[in-house]
Amino acid sequence: MERLSETVKLASTALRANKLRSILTMLGVIIGVTSVILLTSIGSGLQNYLNEQFETLGANTLIVMPGNFGGEGGGLEGMTGAPNFQGSKLTLAHVRDLEKLGAPIETAAPVFELSAKATYQKASSILTLIGTTDQYSKVRKFNIEQGRGLSRPDLDSARRVAVIGPSLAEKLFGTSNPIGQQITISQRKFEVIGVAEKYGSMLGIDVDKTAYIPITTAQKVIGFENLMQIMIKVDKKENIDQAKKITEDYFLRKMTKDDFSVLDQRQILNTINQILGVLTLALGGIAAISLIVGGIGIMNIMLVSVTERTREIGLRKAVGATPKAILTQFLVEAVILSCGGGLIGVILGGSLSLTLGKFIPTAITFWSVLLAFGVSVLVGIIFGVAPALRASRLNPIAALRYE
Repeated sequence: MERLSETVKLASTALRANKLRSILTMLGVIIGVTSVILLTSIGSGLQNYLNEQFETLGANTLIVMPGNFGGEGGGLEGMTGAPNFQGSKLTLAHVRDLEKLGAPIETAAPVFELSAKATYQKASSILTLIGTTDQYSKVRKFNIEQGRGLSRPDLDSARRVAVIGPSLAEKLFGTSNPIGQQITISQRKFEVIGVAEKYGSMLGIDVDKTAYIPITTAQKVIGFENLMQIMIKVDKKENIDQAKKITEDYFLRKMTKDDFSVLDQRQILNTINQILGVLTLALGGIAAISLIVGGIGIMNIMLVSVTERTREIGLRKAVGATPKAILTQFLVEAVILSCGGGLIGVILGGSLSLTLGKFIPTAITFWSVLLAFGVSVLVGIIFGVAPALRASRLNPIAALRYE
């Protein structure tokens, strides 16, 4: 142990003698470790963000989409096509039938969605216009902060009423009370009957800048008949598979399997997580290439160092230093460089990730830190072996004569 501590002191002294060169040698490892931690934290952060966003929809939610979107797997696996909104065969009659099926299906809500412009006096805003029913709030779990939500009479009479999000209310009305006011959406007047509770963004979309109108009104105003999707609320997440089977059986009696897809959010999320997991590993792997470059830099500098210190090596051997001791010293120097670069890289990568986390989702994972630092140490050992062996094999007499 004492001999090893002396070797470490000798190696540290040699590195301090050429501080600038030592710092430049570590730079490749620093950049590599920083890149691995930063890129994997972005991938993991995105994965966590999507998990949270899907969780807000509820684990006990099914989505019926037009077209063969999910393939045989019911999720994104085996995808054979995209949602066919224009050729949709989903109707309000299907929604009413689903509501009557009973447990484990609690309720269902139709959805027709498009982008529109709303104005009130001189204020205007681009919003997401959603045509739905009074059951939508039960499926999506959002509450009304002011006024009231959509009701059955609104649907039956196709009233021009709207429940708006808090961001939209602030944009159009400022601090004024919006309830009872008339706003213009796509050149038609709508009475504001309620303001939804603040929800935030979902998958990058500001949900609070949305207006909800009766689906029957949307059909008359926009001139469509069929739906973009149907959202189904299941009583318990444990019954999601049973509800999915019941829903699929119902639609197979009404249309062909190519006309609809019943998507289970768990399967969608699992597929997305798999994709993001591979992406995170790929990003980490790409960043790890710079660690190899850093290792080559360490080897090159150490080989130069061996050449420069040939007389020193010859003198040490002349006074009794063994080849093993010489090899150990140069190997320790390489490890110190890689460990030092790895530690700085961990600190720098963590700091950048935390800073970046204020703007986009990031999550520093223990495995990425351990992997990045472990690889940096391994790189130092592997690429330090060649220079260390070269130093240990120098002939002491030839080394002392070296100029």
